[in-house]
Amino acid sequence: MSSRRLQTKPMITCIKTFLVSYSLIFWLTGVILLGVGVWGKVNLEAYFSLASEECTNAPYVLIGTGAFIIVFGLFGCFATCRGSPWMLKLYAMFLILVFLSELVAGISGFIFRHELQTQLGHTYENAVKLYNKIDSSSSAVDAIQRTLHCCGVNNYTDWSETAYFATHGIPGSCCRSDAVCTDDNLRVLATAANLVYSQGCFTVMTQTVEANLGIIAGISFGISCFQIIGIFLACFLSRYISKNQYEMV
Repeated sequence: MSSRRLQTKPMITCIKTFLVSYSLIFWLTGVILLGVGVWGKVNLEAYFSLASEECTNAPYVLIGTGAFIIVFGLFGCFATCRGSPWMLKLYAMFLILVFLSELVAGISGFIFRHELQTQLGHTYENAVKLYNKIDSSSSAVDAIQRTLHCCGVNNYTDWSETAYFATHGIPGSCCRSDAVCTDDNLRVLATAANLVYSQGCFTVMTQTVEANLGIIAGISFGISCFQIIGIFLACFLSRYISKNQYEMV
């Protein structure tokens, strides 16, 4: 019996070390998600005002997910150090739920990406038509045009069909340089053509999403594989402790 304990203890210690390291990294991802959610809520609220209610809640989803992962990351460290089989099984079940959620979200996002782009296009088009430079949707349009260096939905001429253009012209957020743009120049399409961004915002946004789709898919796949490692370690340690009836001190 003593010989068996001597052979079992190094194995369990090794697995515990790996699982604690994994749990700490998992906890760190929760901190990052929480930080990104808070940052998005504070700095990108104008962008979310253009989107649907589900997208508007995206920062809260990140904050909630991050906080949940932080709690269970600490729970994983505690369960590993305690060496409790039922705690380790509970931790593994949580990791399985996270893995399945990431898998479903990734597949859904890939399958419905064109529908999401179309919805974004319609939403942005409505925001341009109702632009008044006052409400949150108008602020989002200005932020997008300045950040992505674009103008209008398809191009700058879209603004000629809006009520805002009749009295103010093209918004100043379309200007390549504020120094050369004046209210009089922005009221004339022919003159404004040389002063504003020529590319439409919907095209730029679509190109940006498509260009980064491979990167996003790769990161999602890597994170999913990372969850599988944790699931395997937690299940293996739980089974190994139960099989050898080893009491962790």
